[in-house]
This record gives sequence, structure tokens and C-alpha cells, in this order.
Amino acid sequence: MRNEFMIRIWAWAACLLGAFTACSYDESLDLCMLQVQVAYQKASFGEPNDAKVRVELKDQHAQIFVDSTSTADRIARFLVPPGVYEASTTASYVDTTDATWWRYNFNGVKSQIVVSPDSLNQVEMLVRVSRKRVVH
Repeated sequence: MRNEFMIRIWAWAACLLGAFTACSYDESLDLCMLQVQVAYQKASFGEPNDAKVRVELKDQHAQIFVDSTSTADRIARFLVPPGVYEASTTASYVDTTDATWWRYNFNGVKSQIVVSPDSLNQVEMLVRVSRKRVVH
């Protein structure tokens, strides 16, 4: 019985020692700057007045990073680990300035964005615009 007790103590000590040594090394993950520039499809009814749009970035593990574009250059900036990503944006607004109201929908997606420390990490995402008449 004493022998069994000593075996359990040694097993517990080995597990504890393993837990401490498993976390003792220094692991650093390099982050990369990714710039996603939003470019609107050329259309006769133009672009939205507010150029600041929400951009979502999803990695291969379905983790989502979110940023908004700056109003000056329409670029969303992300600081992310190296990997493969997909960027997307969607927005809509209703133009009520005329007698006929229009709903504008903006959708864009850019897939297979490879982010690495040795690449430029700048992409352009084309946003398509559609409009539909609002009946009120």
C-alpha cells in the first residue's frame, strides 16, 4: 500500500513538472499589417456619401477581425498573424432626397488573401452597388 502511494505521488509530481516545463519556453507570434482598400464599382448613381464602412476579416479558423475604413483613403488596417484571410463588407442606405426613394446596397468580398511577413499585404476589394426602388 505504501508503494502504491509513492507511485501516485511520483506521477502527480511528474504531471506538475510537465505542466511547468511546457509553458517555460518563449513563443512569439509575428503580426503583420494588412491594408484592405475599398473601391466602389463605377455606377451612374455614384458612391455613398459616408466613405467610412465596416470591413470584416475572417481567417481559416473562422476568427473574425473588424475595422472601419478611414474617410480619407478608404483603407481598413488590420494587425493579424500570418495566414489566409477573406475580407468582406456590406452596407445599405436609403436615399430620401427625391420624391422617389432608392435603397442602395453595397457588397464586396475578397478571398484567398495571403498575409505573410515577407509580402506587401495590401489588397483592393471591389464593392458592387445595386439599387432598388422603395415604395412608401
